[in-house]
Amino acid sequence: MNTRKIDVLVLSDMHLGAYGCKAKELHHYLKSVDPQLVILNGDIIDIWNFKKWYFPEYHMKVVRQLIKLASRVPVYYITGNHDEALRKYSEMSMGHLQLCDRLSLNIDGQHYLFFHGDAFDASINCAKWLAKLGGWSYDVLILINNVINAGLSALGRPRMSLSKRIKNSVKRAVRYVNDFETLACEFGAREGCDVVVCGHIHHPQMRRVQTKHGEVSYFNSGDWVENLTALEYAQGRWQLYTYEPESFEIERIMEKWSASGARLTA
Repeated sequence: MNTRKIDVLVLSDMHLGAYGCKAKELHHYLKSVDPQLVILNGDIIDIWNFKKWYFPEYHMKVVRQLIKLASRVPVYYITGNHDEALRKYSEMSMGHLQLCDRLSLNIDGQHYLFFHGDAFDASINCAKWLAKLGGWSYDVLILINNVINAGLSALGRPRMSLSKRIKNSVKRAVRYVNDFETLACEFGAREGCDVVVCGHIHHPQMRRVQTKHGEVSYFNSGDWVENLTALEYAQGRWQLYTYEPESFEIERIMEKWSASGARLTA
């Protein structure tokens, strides 16, 4: 597969080791890009929901691909709430791999602050047991969703996301997302940042936010459970990339045809 060269790649909320992780799609995506800097913005390994007997082949392939990237380019692993057990090792470096709780970078003259964002989640800070229960319920919902989608695919109908439908239909969830983004931007503005980059809420976003301390750009890289998104920086601009399984399958078919010397004719 041809690789796309990008300057900075930001990924978050992979939840490796959890049922909902779309590891196969994530592995295909990682094989398709050639980044010069990688930022893993929290909840990469789902230690909260980790089970010794459950770590499928593609989950391990993703880990191997990340290690391969870390062997040649800088990779920053920022801790999140699902992998908070790693925080006691923060500010540890192993070659190109660095573990940290947040990351401050200057990119083309702008001050960026990368952090997972769970510090702004009241359920995490005030009732961790409730957050863990929510995480377990979310995993069960994803399992049910996978069964439904398998049936829809067999019938030739488009896939659906139950969790997205629930979130989009509940005003409180929408208000929670808006509050999270506002709090994150206010924190970034107080720190003198031009851009804050978060994960945590599984809501991919790129927008400007006006705070009491000035205007700040807010980015969220989304997740690899529902949205299958990443933030990419190349040729001086950011974009939210969304993985589309169909386009990857078409590309692989075309490459096989090309490799075999075959040609498609009209």
